[in-house]
Amino acid sequence: MAQRLILHCDLNNFFASVECLGREDLKGKPVAVAGSVEKRHGIILAKNEAAKKFGVKTAEAVWQAKQKCPDLVLLPPHYEKYNYYSNIVREIYEKYTDVIEPFGIDECWLDVTGSTMLFGSGEKMANEIRENVKKETGLTVSVGVSFNKIFAKLGSDYKKPDAVTVIDKEHFREIVWPLDAGEMLGVGRATKQSLRRLGLMTIGDIAATKPETLRMVLGKGGETLWRFASGLDNSPVISSQFAPPPKSIGRSTTPPRNLCTQNDMLLVLLKLCDRVSHSLRENHALAGVVQVHIRDTNLNITEHQRKLSEPIRLTELLFKTGAELIKEVWLDNAPLRSIGIRACELTSENECIQLSLGQDYERLERLEKIETEIENIRSRFGRESVIRCRQLEGEALGMYSSFGKIVS
Repeated sequence: MAQRLILHCDLNNFFASVECLGREDLKGKPVAVAGSVEKRHGIILAKNEAAKKFGVKTAEAVWQAKQKCPDLVLLPPHYEKYNYYSNIVREIYEKYTDVIEPFGIDECWLDVTGSTMLFGSGEKMANEIRENVKKETGLTVSVGVSFNKIFAKLGSDYKKPDAVTVIDKEHFREIVWPLDAGEMLGVGRATKQSLRRLGLMTIGDIAATKPETLRMVLGKGGETLWRFASGLDNSPVISSQFAPPPKSIGRSTTPPRNLCTQNDMLLVLLKLCDRVSHSLRENHALAGVVQVHIRDTNLNITEHQRKLSEPIRLTELLFKTGAELIKEVWLDNAPLRSIGIRACELTSENECIQLSLGQDYERLERLEKIETEIENIRSRFGRESVIRCRQLEGEALGMYSSFGKIVS
């Protein structure tokens, strides 16, 4: 059986690089893509190589970045551009394999095990991809080549920008084990701190530790990290066509101003529920649990959830349940900085359910047909082609200006 051959392709400084395309006035200047400070989304979303040299970091506040780099050029994000270029690059990847697993808009794993007879070695394919991306888009990509997904990703991070790094089975210890433990996928800030308390500073330290010890400290995830560090990851590259269904679907937002009244909260919640209902339909799913979270101006987060007697996805029912849950925990009516709602314990829309006495199923069926038709219209003419009357009030009050960046 042939050894697996996995590529991890990472578009370098993707958002910032797209914004700089064709902009001679930005050549050599430190550039960052950032959210709107006025709309309270003032964080760095991406930065170019020149900004990196000043220590500008993704996810830090704009004011912090400007302290490090006073001449930093700030640009607003244009997500339609990013999707456009991401799709072009994806078409380049598809020339080499159909087994492609996206990892965000700018990263993908490619299983090219079966492609070597046509295209040559993994390194050859990686360099061809790198050159084709540059020629067709003007963007650069770093590619890791390895025998598993974890090391392929480490390879794409190892040399940037516009580089190829091969980490093979014979020599991975020399490249991987000296790296800081935090470089490995699966090691976040909290896990890194736990590892440091054990004196484990590098990936090699993790590999040299007994898996039983790691399991005692980190649970089942500790043993997984040991497997990753030891080169034993065998997780498959999962094509997006065969991606597992989501376990939950949620939306949250930080509005342009604090939510100070019940009406403010309900206007924003309605829009969120509309988006969650849409995503549930896209995934042919129903929600068995509804969860909400609120965050006050001191950034304290409160969560609350409810198990439902039968699964739902109608906007009206999600909104009714979400509003009740928020009212139960928003006792002092202190201003809220952000709110969110999540549909959990998802089941297939084709799954049989136990009906409840007293429920008006004819009305629910009518509402389902109406929402389905609304979604059909929106799919043809855009999401704003049909909106609820109450949302006009939210538009007038400027509560929805940040909804282009709602996140799951």
